[in-house]
Amino acid sequence: MPRESHSIEIDAPCDAVFDLVHDYQRRLEWDSMLREARLLDGATSAGTGVRSRCVGTWKGAFLPMETEYVQFDRGRVAAVRLTNRPWFFDQFAATIRHDAVGEARSRTTYIYSFKARPRLLAPWLEPIMNLMLAREVRHRLQSLRAFVERGRG
Repeated sequence: MPRESHSIEIDAPCDAVFDLVHDYQRRLEWDSMLREARLLDGATSAGTGVRSRCVGTWKGAFLPMETEYVQFDRGRVAAVRLTNRPWFFDQFAATIRHDAVGEARSRTTYIYSFKARPRLLAPWLEPIMNLMLAREVRHRLQSLRAFVERGRG
């Protein structure tokens, strides 16, 4: 099962970056991976047990991914697990960690793991999917940093 970790330093404190990442009203302002992002079941803010639906751009084959927050510690860490089964994904989980590296600077780390489907094709699909995901995650983190450091976050 592929597992990757990508980090970026941002000139903003952990709480500010964390709050922006999990603000679904503002998510599409900076998130280069998505064309839709919303909370489900009437939720108005992210938190443990809250479900969300995110739909990728054309680069992500417009895949709808529904996830549930399994961990939510404001300013530190949030983790989600996949609750639906979009094409090619049997399992998916992601964690976003925030670590202070100074008084007004932080490191955001995006960690993901997944299993591809169909299982018989997974040995061939997973390396390709991992390359695509890694590229998109790096671009997403760069977009987040640019948005925050331009003073919009």
